[in-house]
Amino acid sequence: MARKKKKKSFGKKLFLILCIAVIIYGSYIGIKTSENGGGLEGFIAAVFGGSTKDAKTINVLIVGVSEDLSIKLTDTIMIARYNPSTQKAALISISRDTFVGSSTASANGNSKLNAVYQSSGIDGLKKKVTSLTGLEIDEYVVVNNNAVIKIVDAMGGVKFDVPIDMDYDDPTQDLHIHLTKGLQKIDGEKAEWLLRFRHNNDGTSYPSSYGDNDYGRMRTQREFLKEMAKQLLSAKNILRAGKIINAALDNTDTSITKSFIGSYLGKALSFSTDNIMTIQLEGSGQMYNKVWFSVYNKERNKVLLKEAEDYLNTKIEPDVSNEAK
Repeated sequence: MARKKKKKSFGKKLFLILCIAVIIYGSYIGIKTSENGGGLEGFIAAVFGGSTKDAKTINVLIVGVSEDLSIKLTDTIMIARYNPSTQKAALISISRDTFVGSSTASANGNSKLNAVYQSSGIDGLKKKVTSLTGLEIDEYVVVNNNAVIKIVDAMGGVKFDVPIDMDYDDPTQDLHIHLTKGLQKIDGEKAEWLLRFRHNNDGTSYPSSYGDNDYGRMRTQREFLKEMAKQLLSAKNILRAGKIINAALDNTDTSITKSFIGSYLGKALSFSTDNIMTIQLEGSGQMYNKVWFSVYNKERNKVLLKEAEDYLNTKIEPDVSNEAK
């Protein structure tokens, strides 16, 4: 009998301790939610340990790394900008072939922007991108080949309008791209083909009106990312959230922390992908030592970056079309 009483006594104490802990934690979350402005946004920030006061315009470097060969070249280099105050974003592409060498006389393949990650890591690439654009990078996401495949498959595929017929083979990378023009469901493998395509086996590429070769590829990358973002927010993918998050975490390297997510997630829940501006930074093609480069057009790109800045800082006008009815 004495043992039973002790067990009951211990059980009551444990229950009491747990209740107190829940009350204390609940009170803490309540206070933090209030400090963060209340509502769902404030609650999410409190749970994740973030602060809505930290939610300023952010610049995230997105890097797609090809690991088919022994070296890690960055096929995709983008800056994603998001202003939570205006609920606007911009996707800015930079050519992987951008010349970043110290001298044209000694230029070689390592003088391209896509070689910086291999030689200097993500910190070196961040510095180069900041030097070119003047934009300070807050966070980064490095995505490998498998990430796109795994994430798109976790989503159950992405509906996308493929702009042209794609027919390309590169046995050295075991890369074989065969896609038909038109709206279709793209699975993970096809997504990798789509994002890496530049030209066909016969040398033809995207039409000049779209942006041929590397410019066309960067445009397709931006358009596909927009569609992914739009479809990620759909009801069907809310049920797949666990798989999608795991696929992303397992195949990416990022500086983004839990508290960072908490600071922005509440705002991002009401974000519309219709408010994404896409920009391709420009450069002129040049041959140095028989190697093709894109020479960064500083003056023209200043104008493009200013346009993006103005767009991000302009608040969305409310729709008053139905107010008079």
